Amino acid sequence: MGLSAGPVPVRVGGDVKAGLLELVEHATDAGWSRRRAVLLLGVDLDRIARWLARREVGRLDDDTPGGGPVHGLLDWERAAVGELHGTWGEVDRSHRKLAHRGSRLGLVHVSESSVRRVLADQGLILPGRAHREPTEKTAWPDWLEWKPNRIWAYDFTHFTRARRAVIAILDMVSRKWLTTLVSPEETSTQVEVAFTAALDAEGLLDLVDERTTTALRAALLSGERDALDAVIDDGALPLLLAVSDNGPQMRSHTTREFLAGVHIAQHFGRPHTPTDQAWIETLFGHVKGEWPHLETISDPGDLDDAELDRVRTEYNTVRLHASIGYVTPDDEHDGRGEAIRHNRVRGLAAARQARIDYRRNATENQP
Repeated sequence: MGLSAGPVPVRVGGDVKAGLLELVEHATDAGWSRRRAVLLLGVDLDRIARWLARREVGRLDDDTPGGGPVHGLLDWERAAVGELHGTWGEVDRSHRKLAHRGSRLGLVHVSESSVRRVLADQGLILPGRAHREPTEKTAWPDWLEWKPNRIWAYDFTHFTRARRAVIAILDMVSRKWLTTLVSPEETSTQVEVAFTAALDAEGLLDLVDERTTTALRAALLSGERDALDAVIDDGALPLLLAVSDNGPQMRSHTTREFLAGVHIAQHFGRPHTPTDQAWIETLFGHVKGEWPHLETISDPGDLDDAELDRVRTEYNTVRLHASIGYVTPDDEHDGRGEAIRHNRVRGLAAARQARIDYRRNATENQP
């Protein structure tokens, strides 16, 4: 029965009580008195009398300690919660909304947590959100070459204290931060100015004039990939690919018209999927994280192009970038990155061999 030697504990389970009562009845049937039997078992005579009375009504198990709260839900309120689930569960899909729905309808007034507990007690489950079909990621175009000045990413970020928006353009291959523009607005105008500055800085504007084709511009302006593929099959390639999210500035007809005029194709990430343009998102994270003073500037005049250009110069020429093998974006953009990485590999091998040769040739004790 789970009992050790000694008096019966203050609280025991219904099975223990039933076993003790059977022992007492067995002893009295053998001629013992009830008092003698309960004394031998270490249980009070009054407890045995209570247990006998409770056994008659099938209530040997004790009730839950503490009783019930005076403000606990009534039976009709529990039933009303179940009714709410059946009627409005598919619509509201939330225990919080169901609680407010009950008050709105005048059906039952209970807290959100009470609705959740009642549903759990009744084994009722609210349906989850409807499954959304995943959006397929747009593949990179076949004509794209993975080298500097062939694929750029751009986006806006905000410096809220200065009340300014900043557009930045990044070369996705070399990670070079090409240009920045500070403005109180974020429209297609800022996109045009930033791209014009970046194309001029990279010496690409002259290429636009040299390769002007009406068919390519028309295909880019249409935004239809099939039309662009047909022009590309005829030998006309876009100057580069511009990657962005689906912001209104990027999707606007004015932006598309401008980019088509300079032979730049557009590539948009999936909605609500910032990782599709992670390169430019990472740039903003690094800039704000490693130059935190920029976010403390409250005077718009202090957050000007000159200050961001100073940070951009340090980012491009001093900061080593992990994703391109710990060289600077300028090194990678100008073609020096591979040689620098190769020199490090050769330097590591030479240093290792030098340490081995030193220890092999040294005559004194080595540690």
